[in-house]
Order: sequence, then C-alpha cells, then structure tokens
Amino acid sequence: MNELQAILAAFESSQKSGETAFLATVVKTQGSTYRHPGAKMLMTNTGKIVGTISAGCLENDIFEYTRQQMSDKETIVVTYDNTASNDILWGFGLGCNGIVQVLIERLDWDCTPNLMTFIQECLSNKNSGIIATVFALEGAVDAKLGSRLLLYSDGHVITNIKDTHLTESLIADAQAALVNQQSSINNYQLPFGSAEIFIEVILPPTHLVIFGAGYDVVPVVQFAQLLGWHVTVVDCRADEATRGRFPTTCDVILSRREVIHQQVFIDGSTVVVIMTHNYLDDLEILKIVLKSTASYFGILGPKYRTEKLLQDLLTQRIVYTSDQLERFHSPIGLDIGADTPEEIAIAIIAEIQAVLSNRNSGFLRNRNQPIHQYDKGNLNLLLAT
Repeated sequence: MNELQAILAAFESSQKSGETAFLATVVKTQGSTYRHPGAKMLMTNTGKIVGTISAGCLENDIFEYTRQQMSDKETIVVTYDNTASNDILWGFGLGCNGIVQVLIERLDWDCTPNLMTFIQECLSNKNSGIIATVFALEGAVDAKLGSRLLLYSDGHVITNIKDTHLTESLIADAQAALVNQQSSINNYQLPFGSAEIFIEVILPPTHLVIFGAGYDVVPVVQFAQLLGWHVTVVDCRADEATRGRFPTTCDVILSRREVIHQQVFIDGSTVVVIMTHNYLDDLEILKIVLKSTASYFGILGPKYRTEKLLQDLLTQRIVYTSDQLERFHSPIGLDIGADTPEEIAIAIIAEIQAVLSNRNSGFLRNRNQPIHQYDKGNLNLLLAT
C-alpha cells in the first residue's frame, strides 16, 4: 500500500468512526524541499496522521492549524519560507533551503466535487485523472481557495469553479496534462484578476506482471505491493499450491506456456519480470513480451543465456527491433551486489522504479541536477538547489 492508498483507507476509516478529517497538500515549492507538489497528509481531530509533507518538521504545525483555524470548513494556504533567517526562530530547521506552500482543507463525503472519491475511482479503475486546485487568487475571480476542476480519463469534467474564463483555459490545460502525464503549476491572468492553480496528475498503480512463481518471486511481490503496485503472478507450471505462496491481494494465473498469450494482458502501463528459471518457458514468454508495449521488461539470468534466447528467436524468424530491446533489461536489476532473494528483489524493484521515473539510478551525491527534477511522467518543475 502506497501513501495515497493509505490516505484513502484512513479517510474511509475516519468517516466510519465519525471523526473529522483534514487533508494537507503541498501545492507549490521553490528551492530545495523534501517533498514536491502533490505530497499529501491526512489528519483527524483525534490526532491521527497518515502521510508526510516534509521530513517530519512541518507536520505538527500543520496539525495545529486544523485545531485552531479550521472549524468553519474554510480552506487555507500556509507558506513556510525556509530561505529566511527566521526559520531558526520558528525552530523548524528543515535543512532545505526552499519555500513550501501547503493547502489545508476539511474533507467531507458529501462535498462536490469530491476529491477523495475521485482519487479512489482513478485507482480502482486503473485510470489516470487530473486534479486542478486553486491555491492563490487576486482580484475579482469567481472561485475560492480550494476550488477544483476534476478531469476523468474519459473526458468527463466536474468543477465548482464558476469563473468561465478560468474554467475554459483550465479544461484545455487539464486535457493536455492528461495526455502528457505531467503535473504543473499554472498562473492564469483573467479579465479582473488572476489565479494560481496546481494541476496534478493522478496515476493508476503500476501493474507488475511476474512470470514465474518460485520462492525467489515472493520478496519481489512483497516489495512491489509495499509501493502500492498491482501484481500479477503467472505460474507456467499450473501448480495449485502456488496460490498459497502469495498474498490474496496478488492475482495468480495458473497457465502453460502454450496458452499464456490467451490469459495475460500486457499494455503500455505494464512492467514485466521473467523469473521462470525454465529456458523453453522464457522463450515463449519473450515472444509475447517483445511484441507488447510494456514500458519495461527484464529477465533473470546471465547475459549469455539471454543472448541465446534472442538468437533462438531469430532462428524461429521472430524479429525484434532496437526499440523493443531498449525496454529489455538483462541481466535484470541494479548493480548493488545482490545475492539473497531479498537483495535481488530490491535490485529489481529499484531498477523498475528508475525506469518509470526516467532516471539512470546511481548515487544521489553524484547528481548535479535537483533531486526532484522530473523529465517525464511526474511533476514538470525545475527546483533550484
């Protein structure tokens, strides 16, 4: 379960128990910060906190706002300027030379548009969605702090922003964000004022398909599920005992290599790991995966074994392109000196995460660019170091 899924679960629990829930969202950052825009934290009036928006320095202060200034359901935006010398006086000592703006709001099931329901639907239906949130206003703009526009993957729009000029521009930018899968912070100059809006992309959980069901697959499944990924395990031996080896939250498909293509669906949002330890199984699986649009696929085993697999495919007149090989990782995993199944699992999951984030991995101390600078698929912001 990842942070967003944990927040959704905590919110549902709070509503069942009659608690009042609040959500803090980082909507804008400048300079070096621990979390980037989109980071969320849920709080209840009983003191429960799920998620983080900093390295642990701002959470208590944000919670105090919910106790002292949020009784009337009014949304507020709090700015923490850690570039100023008075950071020492505040006692935060974040160690990050940046500015963080946090939007704090009270959550209710019956509000429209309903943010938590929208996020839940995106995750459950495995669809992307766009949340556009107003966090700064100047002049006469027919909107409030915390007003939103929600865009579903099918183009359906829900909004409580009444300013037509703003809504028209925002819909176009939200649609572009849905296509580009990039969050952004936009400033809109309107006839009688201006608005600053955080356009956030909500992505469905990563779908990991693992071919193979040996005991070395178990830690891969565990680590992937800790990240909130949806995991499907395909057992090419069709062994019923396999189901008991994996959590009930993991899909298990019992198959044979001759019919795998009829039972497994792989698209561009799927990542694939091949761990069957069976050469003939791997050969058939590669025929399927190479033709797919999977964003990543890797195979366990030494490089010479993979080269033989690829050569055998050519012998069978299975042609593959350089683009397909670019997405193919063998040997699988990052070079961290992994030996045990758990260490190998960490190396595999870390490599997949690096690919999904468009990073080359490596030591952060050797990175000359800002840590939270994303090239694609996430927040399109350049944060100064």
